[in-house]
Amino acid sequence: MADKLTPERRSWNMSRIRGKNTMPELLVRRLLHAKGYRYRLHGTARGGQLPGSPDLVFASRHKVIFVNGCFWHFHDCRVGQHAPQSNAEFWETKRTRTRNRDAEQRRQLESSGWEVLTVWECELRDRSALEQQLHVFLRAHAAEPTTGN
Repeated sequence: MADKLTPERRSWNMSRIRGKNTMPELLVRRLLHAKGYRYRLHGTARGGQLPGSPDLVFASRHKVIFVNGCFWHFHDCRVGQHAPQSNAEFWETKRTRTRNRDAEQRRQLESSGWEVLTVWECELRDRSALEQQLHVFLRAHAAEPTTGN
């Protein structure tokens, strides 16, 4: 099936897709903020930028969260496995490169002592399961508050 849009219009549409402050990311941020969690945005922590610029950084817990779109990051769900028909080779190469880059950045973070969670866009449909997943990730191995004696 041929693309119904001109190459110029398709390029314009694609240029409008954001990498930060996406609707899925904003939803996760609102959910966590409402539960009392505080975080830094887009990969900053003491010492500078983290590999991959994680969407949410919990520096005191040494944990990061990526909120990934299923299509763009080649998730194994139905949406992530959809292969565009037009310019198929380009999209296959681009998405494979993104998946490989994600894996390398995750490896770099984990080897530096960071715990990493990826929240997929398709997981946002079940809010209670998402809340549980986030809560378990953020409370696991959390530093216990110190008491003043």
